[in-house]
Amino acid sequence: MEQLHLGYALVGGLAVVLAAMSGKIRNLPLSEPLLALLLGVLAGPRVLGLIEVPEDERSTLLLEVARILLAISLIGVSLRYPVRRLRPIARPTTVLLTVGMVGMAALSAALAWLVLGVPVALAVLIGACITPTDPVLASSVVTGKPAEEHLPARTRQLISAESGSNDGLALPLVLVGIALVVRESVGSAVLDSLYQLAVGVAVGVIIGLLAGRAVSFALQHSDVSQGSSFVFTLVLAVAVLGVARLLNADGVLSVFVAGLAYNFAVAENEVGPQNTIDEAVNRYVVLPLFLLLGIELPWTQWAHLGWAALAFPVAVLLLRRPPVLLALARPLHLRLRDAVFLGWFGPIGVSALFYLTFSEDEGVSDPRLWAAGSLVVVASTVAHGVTAAPGRWLYRRAAGS
Repeated sequence: MEQLHLGYALVGGLAVVLAAMSGKIRNLPLSEPLLALLLGVLAGPRVLGLIEVPEDERSTLLLEVARILLAISLIGVSLRYPVRRLRPIARPTTVLLTVGMVGMAALSAALAWLVLGVPVALAVLIGACITPTDPVLASSVVTGKPAEEHLPARTRQLISAESGSNDGLALPLVLVGIALVVRESVGSAVLDSLYQLAVGVAVGVIIGLLAGRAVSFALQHSDVSQGSSFVFTLVLAVAVLGVARLLNADGVLSVFVAGLAYNFAVAENEVGPQNTIDEAVNRYVVLPLFLLLGIELPWTQWAHLGWAALAFPVAVLLLRRPPVLLALARPLHLRLRDAVFLGWFGPIGVSALFYLTFSEDEGVSDPRLWAAGSLVVVASTVAHGVTAAPGRWLYRRAAGS
């Protein structure tokens, strides 16, 4: 219990510091998740030894924290822009969610097989887990005043739409990977994933539309304040997640769809006050998860990987996404600088942690899964956290040249 209270103190203290420096952080080569990760490493058993989480509790704790954080983040992403403004990017987003996602999964799996030397089945699962673009880390790139000043709206909208959608849509890839590793029927995994996606979408649409209609009615009759409306969307995310899980559906996709349906059902000026969820999640709610990750990093398992512990994350960052975006530049109607920017800023974070621990919860016991996946998440958190501010500046410079 003492360690838990110490964790509260560390997260709260970091949040206070970040709040005091909120105007400067976005212009520095740092991110809130990166700072929380470093604090976790410092407090963890390998450095100061202040906090240690039992091994048998690590996977479950990370899984549930990541699940809740994803739900809150995705409701924020879905409310970031009025849904009617997203129609012009519907086609490129569909390309990213189909050809793009399959391409990234295949490249990631090939890298895991070639660099790590793991069996093909495990490589497929690793590739699937690290495929989704993380909405939490991506939000630190596309939200806030610097992003609005340096990046065009279409680029920010594409990253938002992709990162919000592909977290839930990655589930079929992950379920197939799990089936291959534990030697269960791939056909059953495909059917299960189709059921989860279909029910998840239905739950999201129904609850989101009902919630949107209810809030619109209440606002028209002055029955709800803006503050209550903001809290309502957070509660909505948790409620949708719970209903979807009770029906054994894809809760992550369900929450995002519910947010879009809610967004569609309410007026544009009613969504505006609530889209500050992004800022709250990125700056504060994400801190406990990355603190926990820093504490739980598998240093011994990384050492067992040898040279591959350095080669694999570097290869993933350079070859998982940039080649796919460059190849799809024409279908996506992207200029070279946009393809390069979108190719680099497709971070791997909370969604990968969710699927890694979800796979363990489903019976995958190979320690190389967590070792490889956590390596990539840490590398992405560091690389994208350090390059977010310089990347936006370089993009603006290239656009002005």
